Amino acid sequence: MDAIKEKAHYIAVTGIVKKGDKFLICKRGLSEKAFPNKWCVPGGKVEMSDFVNSPKDTSSHWLYVFEKVLCREIKEETNLDIKNIGYVSNLAFIRPNGFSTIIISLWADYAGGTVKVDGEELVDHAWVTLEEAKSYDLIENIYEQLQKVHRMN
Repeated sequence: MDAIKEKAHYIAVTGIVKKGDKFLICKRGLSEKAFPNKWCVPGGKVEMSDFVNSPKDTSSHWLYVFEKVLCREIKEETNLDIKNIGYVSNLAFIRPNGFSTIIISLWADYAGGTVKVDGEELVDHAWVTLEEAKSYDLIENIYEQLQKVHRMN
């Protein structure tokens, strides 16, 4: 394995959006490279443009990048606004292209909006209770993350 591939990772954030006793789950499109047609929670990759064109929070750093990216991704993918963001877990997996991805799983409370998915990247959505989530074809570990958020709140 070459040195760049060994040290380079995609970094993504995902968000478990909670509205009362329900969670937002979304179905990935068939054309998605990773986990096509599976149910997931919304999120996306961190890109340098997410922070580099913004003012730094210290003389050298940008703070709360994951939270800002999650707000943007949730708005872009579902049209929802979120608040009260917190940490759930993290994991790594190897993408079909061979690159590793580090995923930071966060949770947030619903703050407003009506769900609209684009029909390509995400093709469907549902607000589900923890019990209802069991009947969906979720990506591995999503259900356990929903359980964790349910216990935290």
